[in-house]
Amino acid sequence: MTKAKNARGGSHKMKVLTLVDRDTKRAKSIVVDDIKKSTLIPILQENIAREAYVMTDEARQYQGIGAGKVFDAHGWTNHSAGEYVNLEDREMHTNTVEGFYSIFKRGMKGVYQHCGKQHLHRYAAEFDFRYNNRVANGVDDAERGQIALRSVAGKRLTYVN
Repeated sequence: MTKAKNARGGSHKMKVLTLVDRDTKRAKSIVVDDIKKSTLIPILQENIAREAYVMTDEARQYQGIGAGKVFDAHGWTNHSAGEYVNLEDREMHTNTVEGFYSIFKRGMKGVYQHCGKQHLHRYAAEFDFRYNNRVANGVDDAERGQIALRSVAGKRLTYVN
């Protein structure tokens, strides 16, 4: 049974987990089947150093991952209470990843308009590439084009569904 397009909740949505490193200003997006803690924690552990300060929103999936349990430190903002920056620690916010998703969603709605789940990882990889190779990271348009062309050298264009 599929939900109507205007249905509440997230069961009808495709799910993407995006990690953004504030030091390197790089993003990595992973398409996931669900957003259960048992699915997300192994992905986080594989991609984030244990000693990192992990910042999330208040979602239940992330509760209890700090204080040495999974990561040494974990902070969160309570979006449901209207908190977007922690008032005690101004560095504690999710605005960086929210900015990434703002670009991603505008591109998906405005340029591509539709994406099947089987192709979502390709679109996510494209937006990761654009975010990681942007002017704010010291990469201009010409250099971004050269990086893209270097990555296809020696490869054949094939399409497998």
